[in-house]
Amino acid sequence: MLLEGFNIFTGLLFAAMLVLAAVAFGFAAFAREDAYRAAGKQTKPFWLVILGIAVLVNLLLPMLFLQIAGLIASIVFMVDVRPALKQVSGGGGGGGRRGSSSDGPYGPYNGGR
Repeated sequence: MLLEGFNIFTGLLFAAMLVLAAVAFGFAAFAREDAYRAAGKQTKPFWLVILGIAVLVNLLLPMLFLQIAGLIASIVFMVDVRPALKQVSGGGGGGGRRGSSSDGPYGPYNGGR
């Protein structure tokens, strides 16, 4: 019974690693090529190959040390490269009005001008 629970846990863990790698690959594929250069990161083909290998390893070759290497690559992309790409591409969240340098936490300091 304990072994069955461990197998379920590891199955969910491997599925989560696959989903993270696939999502990172999707973000890498849809980002603009010039954004990588502008952000000072590796090229788009580099990240597509690395993350594509991570997805394939998770799908076809479930070897833990290769999966962990893919997990590290996915995490690096999601926490370092993707925010830099969003910043360069002007893709900040929020929606609607863009903030300015005179905005405080509750709105503009300049009276809304």
